[in-house]
Amino acid sequence: MSCLVVDDEPHLRSILVRLLTEQGFVCRQAGNGREALRELEREPADLVISDIRMPEMDGIQLLPELRQRWPDTAVVMVTAVSDVRSAIWCLTQGALDYVAKPFQVEDVQARVRQALEKRRLILENRDYQQNLEQKVEAQARRIEELFVVAVQSLAHALEAKDPYTRGHSARVAAYAITVARTLGVEDGVLEDLRIGAELHDIGKIGVRESVLNKPAKLSDEEYLHIMEHTVIGEKILMPLLKDRPRILQIVRSHHERIDGAGLPDGLKSGDLPLAVRIVTVVDAFDAMTTGRAYRPPLPREAVFDELRAESGRQFDPAVVAAFERAFGNVALLPIATPIAVEALHDAAVAALSR
Repeated sequence: MSCLVVDDEPHLRSILVRLLTEQGFVCRQAGNGREALRELEREPADLVISDIRMPEMDGIQLLPELRQRWPDTAVVMVTAVSDVRSAIWCLTQGALDYVAKPFQVEDVQARVRQALEKRRLILENRDYQQNLEQKVEAQARRIEELFVVAVQSLAHALEAKDPYTRGHSARVAAYAITVARTLGVEDGVLEDLRIGAELHDIGKIGVRESVLNKPAKLSDEEYLHIMEHTVIGEKILMPLLKDRPRILQIVRSHHERIDGAGLPDGLKSGDLPLAVRIVTVVDAFDAMTTGRAYRPPLPREAVFDELRAESGRQFDPAVVAAFERAFGNVALLPIATPIAVEALHDAAVAALSR
């Protein structure tokens, strides 16, 4: 270990250097606080033994500099018996121990051992705290991942029960990522977008099946009941995804309109993040191009016409235009079969990994 001895008395410095060298330290010397700082700037030390009373810059002035600039260095102060009060003050400012002059060899050895043991415990405790925080963060991320996977599986299982919605969430997620890339959305948003799109309808678990599968036009009460799935979905996900607000907003707000006439909050374009506006368009497209209990699938050309007609009212024009750029060739749009859904999903995941 390395040590810096700081004292304005050369004889006393020599004694301490010899004593510490015998204990296995590699020692350097300084005659006052200013010299000590220059030495430490060249090369830090594990241990500093410093006198309190010195010219130019004394130990009391040196100590705060040491604690601020080299907090991992163990500091032992040397003081006259009559100046023990100053030594005690130094202990309150971060020195780990002190030695009173005239000192005995055994006393110096004991004080140094004690200071280094304190330093070791401080460093170990800090390292433990840092590692503990990292472990807790990693565990929290893992719990979140498992929660998302479980909810995704639930969403897919719910869709699998209904021939009309089977694969809907996977297609919406795949469409959303492709449109987002077309719009130049940064990579940091894409994972939240994918998860939010896959889970956007999870709240339908709280909607009556008789209403979901009604083969006729919904009453106003039934329509509002179905629209509650946005709020229900947010509540389901909130406990473990409260630190992922983008996902929660996609789930809550994917039935909002940019003109403010949507549900559940009547938000307008300026209050809706781009990720939400993307899901709004691709969700509507997939819903219209797949069959429902109350109607057959609409021709895709007609759906594009509807998106254009509602551009600027229900849908963000920039998102509609990006969707057309990405999927404008109707012949290239995938047919809603399980194999096509899986291919879309795999393509979206691959896009995220690039």
